[in-house]
Amino acid sequence: MSIINHAEKVINFKVVYYGPGVAGKTANLQYVHKSLPHTNKGNMVSLATGDDRTIFFDFLPVSALTVRGFETRFQLYTVPGQVHYNMTRRLVLRGVDAIVFVADSQYERLPENVESLKNLDENLRQYQSSLDEIPYVIQYNKRDLPNVAPIDYLEYVLNRGARRVPFFEAVAVEGKGVFDTLNTVSRMVLAGQFGDGGKGAA
Repeated sequence: MSIINHAEKVINFKVVYYGPGVAGKTANLQYVHKSLPHTNKGNMVSLATGDDRTIFFDFLPVSALTVRGFETRFQLYTVPGQVHYNMTRRLVLRGVDAIVFVADSQYERLPENVESLKNLDENLRQYQSSLDEIPYVIQYNKRDLPNVAPIDYLEYVLNRGARRVPFFEAVAVEGKGVFDTLNTVSRMVLAGQFGDGGKGAA
């Protein structure tokens, strides 16, 4: 749920990167953060949770998009990948506007991808939401590794049914696919909020 600051004329959108442990959620945020101009980003904050962590920062789009007189700011979050930190995952999802599901493309990680996607939908339902309603995309990360499943197979396992969502191939540690993923989910958020994807921007 976007937060509107009328005093500062800013709309804050929350985007959460979700997925199994070491799938590349943190790598995505680190690459985005280091690539943005200093004037367009806040500090990256890392909250340690045992042997895992939640990371977040906010940024203004480089294009300084203004929608109906309001500046748009995006807050990017990761969630802990480990299953036993589910309460933290759920808390991070509170007020989320869009989700990037980061899947590990390796064959041996497919069960964990499936479990994490199921867990995501279960946690969203705690907030009377679901993957059928919220804007989200899937990123198939680690495409540079030798034992990766074909995209068609990953799509069959993780992105089928009544609602097919955009997907992206990525090598997040190298930045491949990172901004394609973020730009698309950002446009989806704006389209959902304003109906015109921000085309009426001032």
